[in-house]
Amino acid sequence: MTDITYTIVEHDGGWAYKVGDTFSETFASHDAALAAAKRAAGEQTVPGDDVGITYEDKNAVWHGEVADGDDRPTTHVRDAK
Repeated sequence: MTDITYTIVEHDGGWAYKVGDTFSETFASHDAALAAAKRAAGEQTVPGDDVGITYEDKNAVWHGEVADGDDRPTTHVRDAK
């Protein structure tokens, strides 16, 4: 199972959450960024329908597969404050 961690960080004059190298939008307050990260982390764990997905890899090759709606990650929110 995949683990995803949302980390609260200072960003662009405010606060954001970060997953890997990707930042969310910037929030005016730490508490707003924390609430948004908790909401996003919670949504990641909700099962859904099996769906077909198409994505491009780093070598510009396209792939298609079926994503299992019950294959949800474990999520965490880490506050770096």
